[in-house]
Amino acid sequence: MTGASAPAGAAALAPVRLAIVGVGHLGRHHARVAAELPGIALVGIHDHHEGRAEEVARERGLRVLSGPEEVAEAAQAVVVATPTSSHGELGRFFLERGLDVLVEKPLAPAVEEASALVALARSLSRVLAVGHVERHNPAVQALLARTEPPLFIEGLRLAPFTPRSLDVDVVLDLMIHDLQIVSDLVRRPVVEIRAVGMPVVTSRIDIANARLEFEGGCVATLTASRVSPERMRKLRVFGPSLYCSVDMHARTIRARRLADGGGRTALPVNVEVPVESGDPLTRELEDFAGAVRERRDALVSGEVGRDALVLAHQVLDAIAAHRAKAGAGGARA
Repeated sequence: MTGASAPAGAAALAPVRLAIVGVGHLGRHHARVAAELPGIALVGIHDHHEGRAEEVARERGLRVLSGPEEVAEAAQAVVVATPTSSHGELGRFFLERGLDVLVEKPLAPAVEEASALVALARSLSRVLAVGHVERHNPAVQALLARTEPPLFIEGLRLAPFTPRSLDVDVVLDLMIHDLQIVSDLVRRPVVEIRAVGMPVVTSRIDIANARLEFEGGCVATLTASRVSPERMRKLRVFGPSLYCSVDMHARTIRARRLADGGGRTALPVNVEVPVESGDPLTRELEDFAGAVRERRDALVSGEVGRDALVLAHQVLDAIAAHRAKAGAGGARA
C-alpha cells in the first residue's frame, strides 16, 4: 500500500462492501458499529457457532452468510473476529480471494504465521489491518501527538475474569495493546526484557508484569491482569519536562510540565491536553474503510501488528525463563 489519495469521482465515495466473520463478543460490536457507519455497506455476517449469526442478524436486520466462500463472493473487505487460532487460515483465505482484511488482535498465534500474512498481503497489494483498537483511542492519539521522547513509562491494564479469549494468555489478550502503544511512543529497539507471570484461574498466564528497556535508556513497566476485581486501563509517561497520565477508559489526559523556576528548582504546572471525542472502534473501522478506498496502509498495518506480536512473544519467553528459574515450570502456560 501507499499513501496515495483516493481518486476523484463517485467511485471514490462508493461504500465499502464489508462482511464480518465471527460475531462473538468483539464481532457483535463490529456489526453494531459497521451497520451504522456511512461509507460502509455491511453486506452480511458469518459465524460457525449454530444460531449465533442468526441472532445478531435479527437484532440488526442483517444477512447471514453461509460460510467463508459466500463472504468472499459478497464482500470486498472483511473483519475477522474469530478465535486467534483461526486468524492465519481465515486471513490467508480472504487475501487470496482478493479481499482486504482487518484481523482482530493478535494478528496470529505465532510470529511465523503473522509474517506470512503480511508477506501475502504485500504480494497481492491488499490492505491488511490489525484490530489494536486502543491505538485508535482519542486519548492515546492525543498523547502520541503531544509527548516528548519518554524516559519512563508505566502501564496498568486490569480486567475482571471473563470466559472469553481463553485461547491465548493475558500477554496476547491484553498486554499486547500497551506493547504496541509503547513501541509507538519510544520508537527505538528493545535491548532487554524481564518479565514474570503466572496462571491463576486458567492453565495459561493470567497475570503478567514486564520490564522493557529500550535503546537510549527508556524503561517501560507494564502490568496486565485478567483476574482483577477492578477494571483499569492507564498509562503514565514521564519525559524530561512533561508528565502525562492517560486514562484510556475515560479517554482523558492529565499533564504537568516543569516550568522555569527563575533560578530555583523548576516547578510543575498543569498543562491542558485536548482530547477529541470519538469511539475507538468507530475510528478503527473508519480508518480501515478509508484504507480500502484510498489503497493505503491502515493506521495499524499488518507490519505494526506483527511487530507487536514479536514483542509479546519476547515477553512470553522472558516469563517462561523466569518460571523455569523459579522452579514453577518453563512452559508458556
